[in-house]
Formats: sequence, structure tokens, C-alpha cells
Amino acid sequence: MAQTALLPITKNGTARIVPLSKKAVAILQPLPGDTLGPVFPLSYMVVNNCFVAACGRAGIVDLHFHDLRHMATTRLAEKLPNVIELAAVTGHQTIQMLKRYYHPKAEVLARKLG
Repeated sequence: MAQTALLPITKNGTARIVPLSKKAVAILQPLPGDTLGPVFPLSYMVVNNCFVAACGRAGIVDLHFHDLRHMATTRLAEKLPNVIELAAVTGHQTIQMLKRYYHPKAEVLARKLG
């Protein structure tokens, strides 16, 4: 497997190929379904309702599904410090937009400083 996934429909309207980790490939490989269609054929509302319900069961307040993109971008930045590579993975077309999603912790930056 090429460790990539084609995203034909994206938020900015541009199709792109994204890299996948070996762990992501291992999770996706056994799933049934057409490799050309959606991996999870669920509407946004179904996913959102399940997310809200899970947050409620966990006692988490004021967390939105889109907040996960901020968290993922910040964590990916630790693995991909090159901003061009990070933007290629996250799909951000400009550094300005990438900055809106990257929220480094002072402790992490201090460790990098040594």
C-alpha cells in the first residue's frame, strides 16, 4: 500500500492526496467497502450527534468536533516541524491559515530550546 489516501472532496474544493501513518493504514485496511468511495458513509449530522453524545457521557463541556483539527495540527507539528510539510499534511494552503490551527504549549517550546 502507498500509505496515502485520495481526498476527492475537501473543504477548500481541491482534491488532494494525503500521507497516512502505518497505524492509520493498519486501521483502514480491514474495513469493508469500495476504496473509491467514502471510508465511513455517515453524514456530518450523524458524526456530530455521536460526538456530542460522547462528550456528554464523558462529562466534557464546550468541545466541538472542529476543535479536534486544532489539536491534531498542534500534535502533528511536534512530528513535522517543517511548516511546508505540516501544511501538506493538514491541507492548509497558506501559512497564515496554518497558524490559526497551531497552538503550541510553552512547555513544548521550552523543551525544544533546551
